[in-house]
Amino acid sequence: MLKGKTVLLGVTGSIAAYKIAGLASMLVKQHADVTVLMTQNATNFINPITFETLTGNKCLIDTFDRNFQYSVEHVSLAKRADVVLVAPASANVIGKIANGIADDMLTTTVMACANRCPILVAPAMNTNMYENPIVQDNLQKLRRFGYTVIEPDSGYLACGDTGRGKMPSEQVLFDWIQKEIACEKDLHGLRVVVTAGATAEKIDPVRFITNHSTGKMGCAVAKRAMLRGATVTLVCGRMTVEPPPFVTVVPAESAAEMFEAVKSAAESADIVVKAAAVADYRPKTVAAEKMKKQDGDLTLALERTTDILAYLGAHKKTGQTLCGFAMETENLLENAAGKLRRKNLDLIVANSLRTPGAGFGVDTNVVTLLTADGAETLPLLSKEETADRILDRIVELRKEDKA
Repeated sequence: MLKGKTVLLGVTGSIAAYKIAGLASMLVKQHADVTVLMTQNATNFINPITFETLTGNKCLIDTFDRNFQYSVEHVSLAKRADVVLVAPASANVIGKIANGIADDMLTTTVMACANRCPILVAPAMNTNMYENPIVQDNLQKLRRFGYTVIEPDSGYLACGDTGRGKMPSEQVLFDWIQKEIACEKDLHGLRVVVTAGATAEKIDPVRFITNHSTGKMGCAVAKRAMLRGATVTLVCGRMTVEPPPFVTVVPAESAAEMFEAVKSAAESADIVVKAAAVADYRPKTVAAEKMKKQDGDLTLALERTTDILAYLGAHKKTGQTLCGFAMETENLLENAAGKLRRKNLDLIVANSLRTPGAGFGVDTNVVTLLTADGAETLPLLSKEETADRILDRIVELRKEDKA
């Protein structure tokens, strides 16, 4: 995912420096070119050889290291960098960067990167230090100059205190880097609403009717839209996966709750991708107490739920792109094409439960993208790759519409 991207990691004097070894490994596994810059104090917490072994690149500490082929290595790095992350960022280094002090390889390189690429800063320090008005003023100054400050976690700190100042996990830092550089931002400025997961319709306080949807496909669409620069709202029912980071999550357990949430979110949406598996029917009455087992059969009276996709199609705004999903077990293309027309959709993603690799709960999918102009069947892909192809088609449709 990060092949061809250059990531600079700035490590300062903090016990949290050990976490960056794991982050560097994660980035290298995604084929990023990683260079680590350390302050002299940071070498007291972790040996530079660790980073050199993980990244395959020299760990930079001394601005005037004569063993380098570049006489101005900090400038050369700045020209190649796609993103810079200073983590852990000590109060000392935050103060230096905020006030234009460049007296070592790390701060000099960060200064050279300004206005050239995104610079992320992840503070890590004692709670009292972090909440010091001087530190907060320096962080605000960095924000004002376009730096992104990653808020620290709260928890048990190395000094024995409990509070804010704990550096986020390697995964969180990786997510921030991925958000910045993983994809071209072709959806920047667009508001995307995605639905995911299965709705659950109560029978009584214990039992409910649901389906096998896991939410994987909807979450993949939400994640890829976020990485491509969109502002994403994810309306989700029951899921077996965690929602992606950096999206607004709106829980909606029942079809009625999902209808209200989607109706509200779609008002300002440029794109709506309806990937959730919503119940078509719900119990006509919901028992207030648990229904006791009795002799003989039980008949449940069901009533129709609101057709969310049909509502969106009937109320589609000018310039809005609407994408639906069709899971079928027979007559896939005919049924999907009919749904596309009836519900006034711009695009429908059709897949068959009978196709290997396209069922519920798997990490792959085999889909056909149908529009009014025709159909395109995609090969077996991961759900994230499928999500990208769906978003590619939506981008094409929007360009055609504008033309």
